[in-house]
Amino acid sequence: MLIETKQMVPITRLQKELTQTIRELSDSGKAVYILKNNNMEAVLLSYDEYEHLKNIEEIFEQFEIRNLVEKRSKKYDPGNNIPWENIRKET
Repeated sequence: MLIETKQMVPITRLQKELTQTIRELSDSGKAVYILKNNNMEAVLLSYDEYEHLKNIEEIFEQFEIRNLVEKRSKKYDPGNNIPWENIRKET
């Protein structure tokens, strides 16, 4: 992933210019990559971008659940069912 250097901000500069950085983020829509000791530490996103990513995460989770249900359904054997009456007798 290529990141423009102007989108990278050292954390000390961010502390001094937080309001301006958020304003620029809001105007441009481009993420801000926060550096700590010259290492990527965090990413500052617009709220809309964050919501978009959360929605994508939920969609992937639903696909995972669907695949799990399909996989288990293929192995399902109704002959292995235990009648409810038998379960109640055991308690």
